[in-house]
Amino acid sequence: MDTGTHIVMGFAIGGLAAIDPVVANDPVTAQSVLIAAVIGSQAPDADTVLKLRNNAVYIRHHRGITHSIPAVMLWPILITAALFPFYPEANVLHLWLWTFLAVFLHVFVDIFNSYGTQALRPFSRKWVALGVINTFDPIIFGIHVIGLLIWAFGADPVPTFLSMYAIIVVYYVVRFLLQQAVRHSIKNTIPQADSVIIAPTMRFYQWRIAAQTKEHFYVGRAYGRSITIYDKFKRISIPDDEIFKKAKKDKNVSAFLSFSPIYRWELTETDDQYEVRFIDLRYRSNDHYPFVAVVQMDQDLNTISSYTGWIFSEEKLKKKLDIIPNE
Repeated sequence: MDTGTHIVMGFAIGGLAAIDPVVANDPVTAQSVLIAAVIGSQAPDADTVLKLRNNAVYIRHHRGITHSIPAVMLWPILITAALFPFYPEANVLHLWLWTFLAVFLHVFVDIFNSYGTQALRPFSRKWVALGVINTFDPIIFGIHVIGLLIWAFGADPVPTFLSMYAIIVVYYVVRFLLQQAVRHSIKNTIPQADSVIIAPTMRFYQWRIAAQTKEHFYVGRAYGRSITIYDKFKRISIPDDEIFKKAKKDKNVSAFLSFSPIYRWELTETDDQYEVRFIDLRYRSNDHYPFVAVVQMDQDLNTISSYTGWIFSEEKLKKKLDIIPNE
């Protein structure tokens, strides 16, 4: 989920903690739990700082180790240890328990996005992405804001937030049912599809779709059960030659390939260089595919420049490649 949603979730968990008699009857513990819940709801995204290095590092590691099983256990301990000197009279066990819940829910809800997490590490590096909730879902965010406002106006937080989360659980079930209906429609539209990716959008009934058969890639949108295919590409395996072997060793390309499950490639050759481009097919927007990896090499296959990330125009991509040689 996005940062804003994780923040309101943290406050909601801090309010719901009043269901715990130890928290409800101890103002010091209650205050520390509220602060810890907000911090805990953000902690796994500490790896966002990796973007300061470069996109390749960020793409490869974001929602990786910081969302893993060991991290889910470690974050609450670190947060509790950091807060306890400021709240020495707080109940440490209950402070840790509610912090753990905040951290766990952060990782748990991220699984439902199309980006996903490596939540099963160290047992598996597989990306777990159920793709039923958009990274920012206005309904979930709005329900949290309404719950927090009701609490702010003096309502009992326990029934308020229990009711709120009951509504959200029902909403998740509805989203799963909608996704399954879209999947069924795609199978009817493209019966030969052997792989289908369905990604949510901020609009309730609209979904991005990408499918592949043995011979083609299909990209489109779903509105309810109605499927519209915008693009169809010939599915061609990556050539097993020196150009592509060298391209795949580039750190930007390697990061892209480790993350993207469905993509196509392009090779452009000029008198003095090769340009290899990999294009993720999941994020079509306004007739454009913004998530790419590009590497430029000279005739001796030495890397001149490379880049991976979100680019919405060729002009901006050219500037990135000119500015960031060998990245």
